[in-house]
Amino acid sequence: MTAISKGSTVAVTGASGFIGGWVVHGLLERGYRVRACVRNVDDDAKVGFLKAMPAYASGRLTLHAADLDDPGCFDDVFVGCEGVAHVSHVSTYNDPDYVRRTCDHIIASVERSGSVRRVVVTSSLAAIISEADINELRRRPIVDEDREPDESNPKRTPERGQGYSIGKVIAQRAFADAAARSGTWDAITVCPADNVGPIMSAHQQDGAWQGLIKQMLLGRCEIFHGTGPYRPWMPVDVRDDAACHIGLLESDRVANGERYLAMSAEMVDYEDICRMIDEVLPELGHDPGPIEDHAPERWKAREEEFRSIWHGLSLRNDRIRSVIPIEFRPFADSLRDCVESLIAIASVQVNRRRG
Repeated sequence: MTAISKGSTVAVTGASGFIGGWVVHGLLERGYRVRACVRNVDDDAKVGFLKAMPAYASGRLTLHAADLDDPGCFDDVFVGCEGVAHVSHVSTYNDPDYVRRTCDHIIASVERSGSVRRVVVTSSLAAIISEADINELRRRPIVDEDREPDESNPKRTPERGQGYSIGKVIAQRAFADAAARSGTWDAITVCPADNVGPIMSAHQQDGAWQGLIKQMLLGRCEIFHGTGPYRPWMPVDVRDDAACHIGLLESDRVANGERYLAMSAEMVDYEDICRMIDEVLPELGHDPGPIEDHAPERWKAREEEFRSIWHGLSLRNDRIRSVIPIEFRPFADSLRDCVESLIAIASVQVNRRRG
């Protein structure tokens, strides 16, 4: 299939979110008409920043109520759209059947539209590296688009914390398979790494990674183990992530079923980020306070081993750079802009050194 036409209409699901908001912003900057899909168009605490965009006043940006749990919610929205950026999260990733049903009804709306030519599906780095056995990372340390988690491992279940990764894999395959059957549209998957950068609305302050930076600013530093014991951050600036989504909608060098990693290929430990805040913004006089580690003792006993495995990975972003014009921002810039936005937009109070 060919890329979408410049200036055409694009629907963005999850438009009030951290990534979705920047996708909307980037599309508008590039001259597109955007249909922003949100849960509640009247919830100005979450959609007010969209309504404040100049394109909303002109009508080039419109807001549409759509709840992923309601089949058919996108039927009217997608009609007339050439592209769809499907950024939205489902209500839960721990029910594979529910994830499949949700994908199916979104796909049905795409096919009913008669106009959609390309869907970019937001997946995750977790669909590439989330392993039930961390030693699998040692055995296969190359992190690129060809890598798949070991799905044969019997411990790869939602009950063992693998639901998010499983759900993302289900989604990317569902869309690609449906597009292949249809032959009238294509589905490209983007797998973002750990999104960092400026928030656009106060409600975004508690998202996954910016939420951790907020806690650092408050002096409540606690090593996060939710993505794996002692896993370093593998960042992408949210603005670059949005540019990847848009670039994949526009690119004529991609094909149905392909997926692309959106990541800077940097790797930064949590403790180093706590210290970096003072380096990128010394004016704040930030005091991170003590860095606490509430990992189970069995993990602490293997800390050196875990860190060695993670830092033995080889992160690759050459494939996406070969199909779209993208240069990824350095993490230090993303951290600085995230911190400043948390203070300016969310009124986060910084824990400062005395004197």
